[in-house]
Amino acid sequence: MIAAELAESEGFEKSDVAYFRTLLDGAIHNARELEAQITPFLDRRFVELSPIERGILLLSAYELQRELEVPYRVVINEAVELAKVYGGTDGHKYVNGVLDKLAGQLREIEVRAGR
Repeated sequence: MIAAELAESEGFEKSDVAYFRTLLDGAIHNARELEAQITPFLDRRFVELSPIERGILLLSAYELQRELEVPYRVVINEAVELAKVYGGTDGHKYVNGVLDKLAGQLREIEVRAGR
């Protein structure tokens, strides 16, 4: 299980485990809906993305959609940092671009106010 593996990783004990579980469970249970929201902002099919990029995009899309108290810039920044650590060479740039567009759709008012 993903959560069990992560719990054993270095530094995980510093994380907000309950919040992570909320995001992980939400992303898993709403994956189809989230994928449908993400897909218009992709330059390829969702299944063609690396598993790391897919996972980060699903978690972040769920957070953008459901955790409105977290500023969209924070969601994107955390996703980019995850992609830098775990993703491919330029995966973080791709994740950033997709989430920036998705945030414009899911949090239009917040994005406009920030620009």
